Amino acid sequence: MSGAELLALLPVLILALGATGLLMVGAWWPRRQPLLLSGVVLALLAALVAGAVPPPVPEISGMFGAGPYARFFTILWSLLAALVLMLSDRYGDARRFPAGEYPTLVLFAAAGMALLSAATSLVGLLIGLESFTLVLYILIAIDKTSARGTEAGLKYLIMGIVATGFLGFGIALIYAATGSFHFPEIHAALVRQDGSAALSLLGWAMLLTAIGFKVSLVPFHLWTPDVYQGAPAPVTALLSTGSKGAVFAALVGLLFGIGDNLASLIPVLWALAAASLVVGTFCALRQDNIKRMLAYSSITHMGYTLTALLAWGETGREAVIFYLVVYTAANIGAFGVLTAFAIQGEEPQNYRDLRGLGYHHPRRSSALAFFLLSLAGIPPTAGFIAKFNVFHAALQAGYTGLALLGILASLVSLYYYLRPVIVMFLARERDLCLSPGSSGEHAVVVVCLFLALLLGIYPTPLYALIGLILP
Repeated sequence: MSGAELLALLPVLILALGATGLLMVGAWWPRRQPLLLSGVVLALLAALVAGAVPPPVPEISGMFGAGPYARFFTILWSLLAALVLMLSDRYGDARRFPAGEYPTLVLFAAAGMALLSAATSLVGLLIGLESFTLVLYILIAIDKTSARGTEAGLKYLIMGIVATGFLGFGIALIYAATGSFHFPEIHAALVRQDGSAALSLLGWAMLLTAIGFKVSLVPFHLWTPDVYQGAPAPVTALLSTGSKGAVFAALVGLLFGIGDNLASLIPVLWALAAASLVVGTFCALRQDNIKRMLAYSSITHMGYTLTALLAWGETGREAVIFYLVVYTAANIGAFGVLTAFAIQGEEPQNYRDLRGLGYHHPRRSSALAFFLLSLAGIPPTAGFIAKFNVFHAALQAGYTGLALLGILASLVSLYYYLRPVIVMFLARERDLCLSPGSSGEHAVVVVCLFLALLLGIYPTPLYALIGLILP
C-alpha cells in the first residue's frame, strides 16, 4: 500500500489505531470515563479528518473507495460512534462494562462500517462486513451478568455464522462466473456475458441471502427481536442503525452500473421488500415491549429502504441515502431516551414502565414521542420526507404495488408507534422510579431531535450534499 493510499485511509486508521491505543491504555489504567471521553474525541477527529483532508487517490488497493461517497459515510459512522459512546457513560458504569474494551469495540465497529460503505470489491465488502460483525458479537453480550444479553449474543453469533457462509459461497461463485472481485469488472463481465450466467445468478442469490440476514429482511429476520431486547440499549442503537445502514450503503455501490444485467433478481428483491413490509408491520402490532416493537419496525424500515433501492436511478439512490440518515437520527434518539431513563443499567422496556412519563419527565418523553412520530412518517418530522422520497421513487420506477403496500404499512404503523406515546401521556401515576439522566445522554437526545426536525422542515442542504456524493 502506497503512502497516498495510507493518507486516503487516514480516517479509518484513526479509528482503528486509536481503538488499539485505548485497549492498551485500558489494560494498565482502567478508568472508564476518561477512556470513553478519549473514544469520543477519536471518533470526532476521524470525522473531522474525513471531511477536511482530501484523499490523494480515488481508490485504496482496489478494494475501498476514497471519494466523496466513502467519506460521507465515514463521517456518518464516526459521528454515530461518538454518540453511542456519549450514551454509554452512566449506563456502562452501572453495568460495569470493561473500561478499555468497550470504547475500543465501538471504534472498531465504526471503522468496519466505514470500510463496508466504501467497498469497491467483493473482498472489501467481506472484510468490512465481517470486521464490524465480529465486534457486535462481543458488544451484544458484553454484560456478563445478563442472561438475556448472553442469549442475544449467542443467537446473533449463530445467525451471523450462517450469513458468513452464504456470503463466502456467493463471492466465490461470482468470482468463478466473472473472473474478478472488483465491482466495475464484474459489471463489465456481466455485460459481455462472458461468464456463466447460471453460476453468476446463484452467486448473487447467495450474496443477497447473506445481506438479508445482516439487515433483517424477511424471512431472515428471526434473530432481530431477541437480540434488540437482550443487548444493552446503546449497543442496540449502534446495531439498529450503523450495521444495517452500512450494508445498504455498500449495496448502492455494488449495484451501481449493473443496469439490467440482473433483471431476473428483481422479482426476488420485490418479494423480500413486500414480505418485510407486511411481516414487520403486523408483528410490531402485537408487541408490549418497546425494544421488540422497534426491532420489528426496523424490519419494515428495511423493506422501505429496499423499495427505494429497487427503484434505482438517481432518485432511488438519493432516497436510500436520505432514508439512512433520517432513520439513524430517529432511531439513535429513541434508544438514547431509553438509555437516559435507565436506572442501574435497567432501561424501561415494557409499556407499563412508560406510564405517566409524559407528566413526570415531559422533555425526554416529548423527545421520544417525536422520534416515534418520525419513524411513523408524520409531518413535519424528517421521517415524512424520507418516506415520501421512497414512495415517489417507487412510483416513478413503476413499482406501484410496492409503493401502495409501503403506504398501507406506514398507515398501520401509526398504531404501534402511537401506543407508547399514549401510555406516556395518558396516565399521571408512576409505577417505576427512573433516572433523571446525564448531561451526555441529554446532549445526544438534543442532537438527534435537532436533526429529525431540521431535516423535516429544511431538507434541501442534505439533498444537495447527496447529489454531490452519489457514485
